[in-house]
Amino acid sequence: MRLDKYLANAGIGSRSEVKNMIRKKRITVEGGIVTDPKSRVSPDDEILLDGGSVVLESEIHIMLNKPAGVISSTEKGPTPTVIDLIDHPQKDQLFPVGRLDKDTTGLLLITNDGKLAHELLSPRSKIGKTYVAELESEVTEGDISQLETGIPLKDFTTAPAIAKKLSSHEVELTITEGKFHQVKRMFHHLGNEVTALHRISFGDLMLDEHLAAGSYRRLRENEIKLIKKV
Repeated sequence: MRLDKYLANAGIGSRSEVKNMIRKKRITVEGGIVTDPKSRVSPDDEILLDGGSVVLESEIHIMLNKPAGVISSTEKGPTPTVIDLIDHPQKDQLFPVGRLDKDTTGLLLITNDGKLAHELLSPRSKIGKTYVAELESEVTEGDISQLETGIPLKDFTTAPAIAKKLSSHEVELTITEGKFHQVKRMFHHLGNEVTALHRISFGDLMLDEHLAAGSYRRLRENEIKLIKKV
């Protein structure tokens, strides 16, 4: 990547400020002074500012409003991934915390913090994930009751969910597991089909309502504290 972009992403100044640092010969790369902001560097290079090491972020926490049509994967392939949506010099270190189906939209955490991801996804944590499901058929009060009791699926019985009927064909559902296609399978058991699924929260972290589909932003300090209190 370009030296000025590396320095700006390391948080030592704006793009214009770091260009000024470079021109004033305050930056060395692998022991040599570099004066061209466009010089190419890698995260493995020793980069110093006034003799002090400059490193990129050790912890990255990103909120993505996942659009439909992309997969929750880090593997390159014919289908776009959620990582393809992120513009960051350390994007090769990033991965999604859990998965959303290709056609499911909404809140997805992206990080490079493996320990945190493990804690968030551990069954012991029992973190609630809340979705808004749009259904093909009308939802009954009996359906809500069954969701809140537990649904016997082929491989396991779901833990009691928190279900709220938003309209005749729309339910807000909070589950603490996260098995493959779980929400869709739960409604299929009830004789209904999910036509659209949107995740609005992960634990106490709410999806930013101003974040457009396909957009992302860094988590704020208070939001990081919310996900780290597991």
